[in-house]
Amino acid sequence: MRVGYLGPPGTYSHEALLGAGGGLEAVPQPTLHDAVLAVHDATVDRALVPFENALEGAVHPVLDALVFEALDVRIVGEVVHPVRHCLIARPGVAVADVRAVLSHPQASAQCARFLRTELAGVPVLPATSTADAVRRATESAEPAAALGSRAAADAYGAAVLREDVGDEHDNATRFVWLAREDRDASPGDARASAPDATGATSPGAKTALVFWGEGSSAPGWLVACLAEFATRGVNLTRIESRPLRRGLGRYLFLVELEGAEGEPEVAAALDGLRAKTESVRVLGSFSAA
Repeated sequence: MRVGYLGPPGTYSHEALLGAGGGLEAVPQPTLHDAVLAVHDATVDRALVPFENALEGAVHPVLDALVFEALDVRIVGEVVHPVRHCLIARPGVAVADVRAVLSHPQASAQCARFLRTELAGVPVLPATSTADAVRRATESAEPAAALGSRAAADAYGAAVLREDVGDEHDNATRFVWLAREDRDASPGDARASAPDATGATSPGAKTALVFWGEGSSAPGWLVACLAEFATRGVNLTRIESRPLRRGLGRYLFLVELEGAEGEPEVAAALDGLRAKTESVRVLGSFSAA
């Protein structure tokens, strides 16, 4: 099975993929958008991409690609992977020497306190991934450092200057497995489980969906939409808004809930929601990590 991930080797996405077991061909992608679209284009069979971080929340490029472009791609599984950022540089560079820090924006946001206190005034430059940041810092003629994993340091022959520089020590990222709708997960594949036609899944099923509507500016509209779940005892585990890209002030809402799409209470809630909205799109039902 060919699996797309945010490359190059040494990213946290790569770490999470390596931890998923054997029998997978890792196919690096230059951006998260490319990783999602690779599934849509069928150049890979699956993708493993970050969906939510414990500190920074939603990974917007993945959500936006699923909602606006890869309409035939669904979430079929999830995995939680711990994140331990290190400050990394080429051998011989000390912390006091560092004149620039390279980082993926998610990583720099998750290490904001360390950067403010330990590297105050040092510019933080964006990179497409943490592994790309480590590679560039290692190759730089100037004394630069990067935020990345120890695995990335090992992969590029770099030195770890500081361990665990993240703002919180229990940082973790939730990754999701993606597959095309016309390529259902095979039975028994725990890395990409999905409900069967009756809606049955293993215990701990979750469903992710987005919805929006013309009536969203009316008082109580969102409450009425969410009441479709509450009145049926369906527990919501996450809700947030994103711009709908149809003018200022219009939003879509991402919801995750306990239960599979085909379960009677969930199905009834979705039917009720559709009656109140312009669009409801289920991003996937899958087993919780």
